[in-house]
Amino acid sequence: MPSISKKGFSMPESPIRKLVPYAEKAKKNGAKVIHLNIGQPDIKTPQIALDAVKNNTLSVLEYSRTEGSEVYREKLASYYLKNEINVSAQDIIVTTGGSEALSFTMGSIADTDDEIIIPEPFYANYNGFATAMGIKVVPVVSQIENNFALPLIDEFEKLITPKTKGILICNPGNPTGYLYTREEIKKLSAIAKKHDLYLIADEVYREFTYDGKEHYSILQEQGMEDHAIIVDSVSKRYSMCGARIGCLVSKNKEIIKTALKFAQARLSPPTYAQIASEAALETPQSYFDDVKTEYVSRRDLLISELQQIDGIKIGHPHGAFYCIAELPIKDSDHFAQWLLEEFRVNGETVMVAPAAGFYASEGLGKNQIRIAYVLDKESLKRAVYILKEALKVYKDQ
Repeated sequence: MPSISKKGFSMPESPIRKLVPYAEKAKKNGAKVIHLNIGQPDIKTPQIALDAVKNNTLSVLEYSRTEGSEVYREKLASYYLKNEINVSAQDIIVTTGGSEALSFTMGSIADTDDEIIIPEPFYANYNGFATAMGIKVVPVVSQIENNFALPLIDEFEKLITPKTKGILICNPGNPTGYLYTREEIKKLSAIAKKHDLYLIADEVYREFTYDGKEHYSILQEQGMEDHAIIVDSVSKRYSMCGARIGCLVSKNKEIIKTALKFAQARLSPPTYAQIASEAALETPQSYFDDVKTEYVSRRDLLISELQQIDGIKIGHPHGAFYCIAELPIKDSDHFAQWLLEEFRVNGETVMVAPAAGFYASEGLGKNQIRIAYVLDKESLKRAVYILKEALKVYKDQ
């Protein structure tokens, strides 16, 4: 039998999706599964985006330009300007989701065995993108005890080697919900300039910041034109996860020129999804105001309910719609599978994302889970009750 590649063997499983077969089996056996594992909002997609696809008059579904529709990129540039990010359409490449933007970025800045420093825990697929590109993730640990704040700059500098090509952050963070302060962005920018590195920011949750705190982009920072790369997406902003439209944004012309070659290899981003995404840019601010209010309400209920469980430690998110909870168990992978296979409360169970997959350091996150508060408050309250009852009877393996 032909062999599988070493790269294929080393590709990590998604901690978010690897338990899907157990969830599907539970449902087939009659259980109701409450999904806390995946960031699929139940918020309605703006009607203007859906109508743009429904009412379009295309007679031929053609390829779009490799870098994405010029009209869409012009409108994206206007959107960024409203957010105090001064870029042009020529600084933007439209991608198939933020995922492709991350892959293009990694492929453009690093060669095999080069390194990218990432504060952990981080979005689990960063591990997958890096593995696919032959890049080494070098983690710098942030702690739940200080709410996953930026580690000391000294910790970053200790990790910089001749193979270090960049620093990657998610702001606000997945899986922690941590929102980097202006001062933290300035510190990261300074280290990127000092050591001639790229600073990559995954900013797909830009609109979702809470408690009076504001998002500060790396491209708002002066002097970062050659160093800053933004990864963005419509998936969470407009509750359009299935559109698979994102973008790579940089004022570094060499980055755009290089990423465009990767983009040419996949031809073009999807046309219908660009039509929807372009229309979504007309979504009124009231939509985001209402969504933020709803997420704050859900977050507050979730944290309040979790705090009533003995032995739990919780990170307090100020952005996005995730939190990390540390449970009084040894192995959250086993616990998550046990919930789906064996535990029910009146025919219901919950699906969570074990947090070890959000770390690169071996052994970290083993007793943590990520919770996505993308469900209505009644469902969240019920899910936490099921977790509470499960922890009363669960036996560590």
